[in-house]
Amino acid sequence: MMLRSCEGPIMRFYALSVYLFLYIPIGVIALFSFNAGRNASQLQGLSTKWYGVALSNPFVMDALKTSLTVALTAAFLATAFGTMAAVALQGIHGPVRKAFDLLIYVAVMIPGIVIGIATLIGLVTVFDQLNPLLATIWPGGATPPKLQMGMGSLIAAHTMFLMALVIIIVRARLAGMDRALTEASSDLYATPFGTFRQVTLPLIFPAVLAGFLLSFTFSFDDFIIAFFVAGSETTLPVYVFSSIRRGVTPEINAIGTMVLAVSLILLFAAQILLRRGARPTR
Repeated sequence: MMLRSCEGPIMRFYALSVYLFLYIPIGVIALFSFNAGRNASQLQGLSTKWYGVALSNPFVMDALKTSLTVALTAAFLATAFGTMAAVALQGIHGPVRKAFDLLIYVAVMIPGIVIGIATLIGLVTVFDQLNPLLATIWPGGATPPKLQMGMGSLIAAHTMFLMALVIIIVRARLAGMDRALTEASSDLYATPFGTFRQVTLPLIFPAVLAGFLLSFTFSFDDFIIAFFVAGSETTLPVYVFSSIRRGVTPEINAIGTMVLAVSLILLFAAQILLRRGARPTR
């Protein structure tokens, strides 16, 4: 009995220690982003000037534009393809279903560095095969396009990674949906597309939107995959990493705090949508 009574305080102390270990450094970065001085490790008054410096930096804005373009495009494609795949997988059963489930969860569990290296090797191999072919079949006198790392490879890599996340989220909502609604729609002579558009999609839309928001957040915050496949493009996380190698400044703290704030807002919004979508339909 005494051992059991001690488990509660010990577990609470352990949980508190873990949270403090995770969030105190983040809080320090947020605090020092308001530093009035130039030294990132010494708080010399409070000021918001470094936010203005970061937002007026042309390199930061170019990197931000690249990150937003990649994140929005990859999130849209991953949400569209992931939703279609989730709906299609609901009609598959048996060993084929288990094989697809394994592939989906493995894609989520694989470390980002493995995905980045594998994507880099795969794209370089494909480009090496296609570029000579394009040069051969391209009309004479015109310069053939050269496939290389850049915006396209970034979007493709993020889309492939994020599709698995969207599939898991949407399938969880589909599993809790009342199948009688779709069956009733079919009994009323609705086409499969009509059933999807008028019954299935409205019911799973919170999960679809949550998948889009999470996909945007993961893509916008990604550094590892972008570092391998970005080519000449520079995303905001890659820019921050390059700047940190020259030393941490309050400007970097300000950029990190703004990215953190946007990510938290999107994550909370996705969580609210998922909870709303998980409510049983009547």
